[in-house]
Amino acid sequence: MTKLMTMTGRLAALPDEQLDRLMTLGYEVQFPAGRRIFEENGKADRFWIIRAGDIALHMHVPGHPAATIERLGQGSLLGWSWLFPPRHWHMSAQALTDVRAFEFDATAVRQLCQEDPAFGYAFVLACAEVIGHRLEDARTRLLDLYGPYGSGLRP
Repeated sequence: MTKLMTMTGRLAALPDEQLDRLMTLGYEVQFPAGRRIFEENGKADRFWIIRAGDIALHMHVPGHPAATIERLGQGSLLGWSWLFPPRHWHMSAQALTDVRAFEFDATAVRQLCQEDPAFGYAFVLACAEVIGHRLEDARTRLLDLYGPYGSGLRP
């Protein structure tokens, strides 16, 4: 149960039995500061729940250095592109500090979701909540950069 204490948000709200089932598929990993965890457009075949440390999500911007889109920390879900075809990363991830995380094989988790529809529904709903919050945050950042005052658009 101590492993589960580091999760936040909807994942932490999953019933203990479902969290236990998920955790049987995970194993502990570490990434040193500076390590690239995955690359944009690479194969998305796993995901992580961050136990400790900070990770930056980067997006390629043609003709410019990669843009930092978001920073994730303890309890965060890292990676959701594995849920949807074509299952390629939409961004890159890099450890900003030493990171400890639980890593999950995406194929095994998708199989569990199919075998146990109640788990699958709860887990995918939790992931959707994460995706929704990240999209909302991205919109806010875009408005800061290109909002009505800077883009010539009128409300």
